[in-house]
Parts: sequence; C-alpha cells; structure tokens
Amino acid sequence: MTPEEEEAIRREFEEARSAGHEEAAQQDQGPSQFVLNNNSEIGQVIGVISGKGGVGKSLVTGILATELVRAGKTVGILDADITGPSIPKMLGLSGEHIMAVGELILPATTKGGIKVVSTNLALEHETDPVIWRGPILMGAIQQFYEQSIWGKLDYLLVDMPPGTGDVALTVFQSLPVDGVVIVSSPQDLVQMVVGKAVNMAAMMNVPVVGLVENMSYYVCPDCGKQHEIFGPSRAQETADLYGISLLGQLPIDPSFSEMCDKGTMEQDLPAGLLDNVVDLIGGKDA
Repeated sequence: MTPEEEEAIRREFEEARSAGHEEAAQQDQGPSQFVLNNNSEIGQVIGVISGKGGVGKSLVTGILATELVRAGKTVGILDADITGPSIPKMLGLSGEHIMAVGELILPATTKGGIKVVSTNLALEHETDPVIWRGPILMGAIQQFYEQSIWGKLDYLLVDMPPGTGDVALTVFQSLPVDGVVIVSSPQDLVQMVVGKAVNMAAMMNVPVVGLVENMSYYVCPDCGKQHEIFGPSRAQETADLYGISLLGQLPIDPSFSEMCDKGTMEQDLPAGLLDNVVDLIGGKDA
C-alpha cells in the first residue's frame, strides 16, 4: 500500500474506535431523561415499589392518591405495571379509555379528579393480554410520561411493576423521582425482598420515603381480636435494619377487596390509613 492508503486505513480505524467508545459511554449512562410536554407541570414524582409481586403495591398507590386528593392536592397516576395493570379498575375507570389529542394523550380522570394513564386504558378490552418485549415496555413508559397532558399536578405517583427489572430501572434513570415508598408483607423473606428495593434505590440515588407493610393482621369481626395470619410482623425490625421509616401497617380487610372490585376506593376508603406517608411527602403542608 502507498503511504496515503495506509494513512486512510489508520484514520478510518481511529474514527471507528472513537465512535465505539462514545456508544459504550452512552450505554453506561443509561437512557436519557424523559421530558414533559408544555401542557404538563409536576411537583413531585413518587414511586411505589416492591421487591416482589403480590404485596399490594397498587392498593397502596390507590390509597395514597385518594388520601392526597382528600388533603387538597392534585394527583396523577402513571401505571408503570404495563403487563399487569390494576389501577383503572380499583379507581372506577373500568371500561374507560385514554384519548388522543393530536400527538398527545389525554388521561382518564376519576370521579375524585385523579388523572390516570395505564395500558388497560389503551386496550380495546381490559382483559386483553399485553405481550410486549422489554424495549416496547420502555417506550410505553416514555410515551405515558412525556406525551400525556397531565396539566398541573402536585404529585405524580408511579405504580411500579414488581422487582428490579427493566421497567424499574428505566423509571429510576429517566424520570425525576423524588422518593419511593416500599411495600412489603409480613413473611420470613421480607428482609431480603425489602433489601433489594432499598439497595436499588440507593444505587439510583433515589431517597426512600419509608416502608408500608400490607396484610399485617386481621381483626376478627366477632371478638375484635387481632390475628397475625402470616406470622409476627417484622416490619419495624426490617425498617430499623435498613435505616428507613416504618410508615404504616395495613390490615387484611375484606372491604379493601370489595372497594377495588367495585371501583369505589375514592368514596369508601376509611380516612387516615397512611397519614404518615401523606405528611412525609408534604401532602398536608406543601
């Protein structure tokens, strides 16, 4: 080869290597920050997470949203549990749909004024399965956040899917999350499960508001005695172990299931269930 040809190959190699380094650096940084549209203004973004499924994360999200609205705040819910959404039904939006306004999304609104965006509100039938791979799930989260007309909200609650997978990582890296509420249940493996959620939040530099234990006990309607169906609670012990606050313990209450099934949580929820959480995130003082 002539010196000119050698120089051309060397230059091409250097450019390819430089481009590879830039791409790797971008991958290390994770996805870019999502940007709200001009029709949206959000005060705080609060994630509701758990280390495993079936602990009542959506129930806690619904309770928090209802209590915040009762405290005079404007609230939206981004249902990030894309493949297993339950928020619309429990808040009385079963059969409702989000609407398109040009290239933007108009959230569905509950009777109490909570704005909700969820995959179940975008499906023809709420029982249709969502069989999507990871990249499409990530795109849905981005579209729900960036393209929804949220208006002016004091709080956007993000009902996360269980675990610490792709969707949780995307939410932590791309949404301006101000804090997370961790939901657990009283089982022997609770400390390990809560530890996963706490450690993920720490790795993402997201503050933990505290821990809510669901299904803590059952009150017998005949004798009024409190029974710990799943064994003695380890909530306070777990909270102390990880240096976080225990925000509340929710009972096993058949009326909760009835409210969720009928979609009447906003009307029938007993007052004061999670006042500690509402106070900590500024619901009564902000």
